[in-house]
Amino acid sequence: MKPIWEELEAEMSELKTEYFDIDENSDMAKQWEVSDEIPVFIFLDKEGREFARKKGQISKQELVEFILENLEK
Repeated sequence: MKPIWEELEAEMSELKTEYFDIDENSDMAKQWEVSDEIPVFIFLDKEGREFARKKGQISKQELVEFILENLEK
């Protein structure tokens, strides 16, 4: 999934991302309540509040559609 996300970052300059490996960042995993179901995409609004979460493998097209629908949040 990371290669697909990196493509999206290159194509969409307004996209801001951070990557965390739950094995290396257990505190972050607890903070965001991430379990073993990975990957997890957590979407934050402009104020830093979570408004959506996508779990598991997702196609690039699904991600693009979701991002475009929620860009103004």
